[in-house]
Amino acid sequence: MNILFLTMSNVSDPGARGIYMDLVRSLRDRGHSVYYVSPRERGSWDKAGLTHVDGVHILGVKTLKLKKTNALEKGIGQVMLENAFGSAIRKYLPDTKFDLILYSTPPITFPNLIARLKKNNPGSKSYLLLKDIFPQNAVDLGMFKEGSIVWKYFRKKEETLYRNSDFIGCMSPANVEYLIKHNPEIDPGKVEINPNSLELVPSEADPSEREKILSKYSIPLDKPVFIYGGSLGKPQGIDFLIKCLEANADRSDCHFVVVGSGTELPKLKEWYSSRKPSSVSVMDALPKSDYDVLVRSCDVGLIFLDHRFTIPNFPSRLLSYLEYKMPVLVATDPNCDMGPIAVNGGFGYWCESDSVEAFNSILGRMLSSDRKAMGEKGYAFLKDNYLVSNTCNIILSHV
Repeated sequence: MNILFLTMSNVSDPGARGIYMDLVRSLRDRGHSVYYVSPRERGSWDKAGLTHVDGVHILGVKTLKLKKTNALEKGIGQVMLENAFGSAIRKYLPDTKFDLILYSTPPITFPNLIARLKKNNPGSKSYLLLKDIFPQNAVDLGMFKEGSIVWKYFRKKEETLYRNSDFIGCMSPANVEYLIKHNPEIDPGKVEINPNSLELVPSEADPSEREKILSKYSIPLDKPVFIYGGSLGKPQGIDFLIKCLEANADRSDCHFVVVGSGTELPKLKEWYSSRKPSSVSVMDALPKSDYDVLVRSCDVGLIFLDHRFTIPNFPSRLLSYLEYKMPVLVATDPNCDMGPIAVNGGFGYWCESDSVEAFNSILGRMLSSDRKAMGEKGYAFLKDNYLVSNTCNIILSHV
């Protein structure tokens, strides 16, 4: 089949690891022709256009900056995204007929484009990978109010996108329940669980590798290391993360590593510089090669989400922790079902992200637990539930 995949993930290397490129490779390896369409933000427009790399067709679309910029440019860029993608597809792929149209949220601004693509490709199926529920997540974080003009605009886009999708894959059971409850016009029969997934690449840090990477970044070798890696923005509830780090800033029985990038990183670094905690390391995003080695050299993965969320998020960073056989500590809002899934699966502990005392309690439990056994349970759970081959099977079963 010819498969069109629209996404905000602007990876241009088919060999790169991640939930979308792992899926692209899996589809390619099954004999399908995949056309991967993603943004090339202002500043990298020279990389726009159509290329063919390792059996994958990659179409880079010129856009405004959509990340790490001011709210005005980000907002305008989101509104213009649909026309930009549509124009690029008409220009570079005018005669290509598609059997399957895949797309992920964010963004939710593609409903008219999806309708046109389905009209121009009779018999094709459209499949939404729902990774973000917008605009409600923005309402939860206080970015704008429900009922406002901005909310009405994006809510209409969201409703139309759901209506134009033949199938909707959600990340977890709570996602399915939320979507159907708050969108009663959706046929429940077209909504299913299709979680974040990866291509498993078995890899373990040997002692010398662990010693080398921890020493390189001045992380102690003689105590359990808890790592938070990834986005450091408003959705992650960085204020609560800082409170938890402050409460454990000078522990002698464990060490915390926070590494990543995002709008809230300056706030975290300001706390770190003024407090100078002995049991905490804070770093900017690392090169991919170093980051992967660092993660698999740590002992426990940390996941934080803002307590204000009413939507059930499901961060994909869980996958890398499980892949490296690490148990997890999960601090989230009560609507997220990742924590209960980790607890029931025997590979983690969970608390709500509004109580430092509760976090310290699960931290203590983790320090006294058999972390290796918990990590093995998480790895087994990953193989049973979060492999990209399962994602492919779910999607292709509809075509």
